Amino acid sequence: MTEIKDYITNDYKALDSSEKITDVQDFFIDVPFSHFPVLNEGVFIGNIAADDVETFDSDKKVSEYRYTLETFFARENMIWLDVLEVFAKNHTNIVPVLNEENDYTGYYELEDIVKFFHETPFLKEPGGIIVIQKSIQDYSMSQISQIVESNNGKLLGLFVSEANAEMIHVTIKIALGGMNDIIQTFRRYNYEIISEHHEDNYLNSLKERSEYLDKYLNI
Repeated sequence: MTEIKDYITNDYKALDSSEKITDVQDFFIDVPFSHFPVLNEGVFIGNIAADDVETFDSDKKVSEYRYTLETFFARENMIWLDVLEVFAKNHTNIVPVLNEENDYTGYYELEDIVKFFHETPFLKEPGGIIVIQKSIQDYSMSQISQIVESNNGKLLGLFVSEANAEMIHVTIKIALGGMNDIIQTFRRYNYEIISEHHEDNYLNSLKERSEYLDKYLNI
């Protein structure tokens, strides 16, 4: 089974702090990266941004702009969701990887992590997706799982897709089980269904009644 750390790559050698800015500018012309890791005597000291490099004095060295380096990184033992969070928080398409001894071991590319995500059961396995909403103080992941499983559903994954101070949206992927039964059970537990479903008998009934009322009013 492929693990996320199998995607660590060293296709391009990390930049050295002693390199001239002009060489780094040329590097970013040739590669599609938003950032790239910088080492000082083999030790990771941060990431230099392609946008910043364009404004730097080409005759200077990277070390003279050390104060501009961004220090984000991932650990070798991080799960893929945490790695994806590092990408998102730092608006980058590359994340350096350090081991527990803080040794630089390579980097992740966003394209590879997205590819890994596509291979997870959450996306790969067939199933239905439900998006539910509830007060952030009242929702319970264990209750959500229990609702799905009590209706003979198989939970492939769930995550918080949106949240604010009052409400939370949870996206759930389900295999097996009666989708309508699961939807109605969520409603009984005061979860609002955000997503639309052909199997939703409750909404279908409301729609039919609305169409009947429209016809009646137009007579």
